[in-house]
Amino acid sequence: MGTPEFALPSLTLLLASDNSLAGVVTQPDRPKGRGKRLTSPPVKLLAQKHGVPLLQPDTVREEHFTHWVRAQNPDLIVVVAFGQILPPRILKIPSHGCINLHASLLPRYRGAAPLNWPIMNGDRTTGVTTMFMNEWMDTGDIILQREEAITPEDDALSLSYRLSTLGAKLLLETINHLKKGTVTPLPQDHSKSSYAPPLKKEDGSIDWRRHARDIYNQIRGTLPWPGAYTRFEGKLLKIFKAANSDPTPQADPGTITAVSPDGITVATGRGSLVILEVQLQSRSRMSVADFLKGNPLPRGTLLG
Repeated sequence: MGTPEFALPSLTLLLASDNSLAGVVTQPDRPKGRGKRLTSPPVKLLAQKHGVPLLQPDTVREEHFTHWVRAQNPDLIVVVAFGQILPPRILKIPSHGCINLHASLLPRYRGAAPLNWPIMNGDRTTGVTTMFMNEWMDTGDIILQREEAITPEDDALSLSYRLSTLGAKLLLETINHLKKGTVTPLPQDHSKSSYAPPLKKEDGSIDWRRHARDIYNQIRGTLPWPGAYTRFEGKLLKIFKAANSDPTPQADPGTITAVSPDGITVATGRGSLVILEVQLQSRSRMSVADFLKGNPLPRGTLLG
């Protein structure tokens, strides 16, 4: 059971392994993009390519879905970024239980956005966890974990790619241990838990009064959605790439203090941020050099 690109390495390794896939479950097709064209989840496309039985329930609480899972008679259910919480009656079906691959070192960052919040919070490490599932969100016993560094250049997209690959290998290792009977589950220490809630549109709104380092982390952590954004002449200005600049200028937060094709320097509550890549409302994403050709920005311009 999985939906986005993050789940593809796991499904790919399972398809290539000596395990037999009884079926694949993913979310329904959804409208996407400006044209709201109905788009299939990445997991669906890969499953169809390999001819694996596929189901896309609106909700896993449908009786029809429960009957379908029982009919497959699975030994194990594997969940990777599926997007729905399984009810107890589904969890009880497979003889070896249900396991989940989660993109954090549980019990930290339980929830829907474990890739984004560690970057936004300035963490230097994260990782992946396999665990037995229960009826609550990401609280089951831990099976295996692997740590991964977060580099200063990472954004949520680059980190997602690495963790999805690392996690797929960990998932296969977990299944092999289950088959050998060599799993020793470890209960989570709930006193050390933290939550990674789904990102909201407002999580991308830049407050220039914050530390430049925190804004830099916000830009990296909110990719690809909602993206970090500010206002320029009444229009939304998304910022895709930036760099820290240590000196704190004598200017109000949000004030542009220097402009060149190499970057737009903006004063923050502490330090400066150099903007490198942007997208103005209704325009394409572009470098600052290209942006400045049609949008001259004198020093002293206020963003936000």
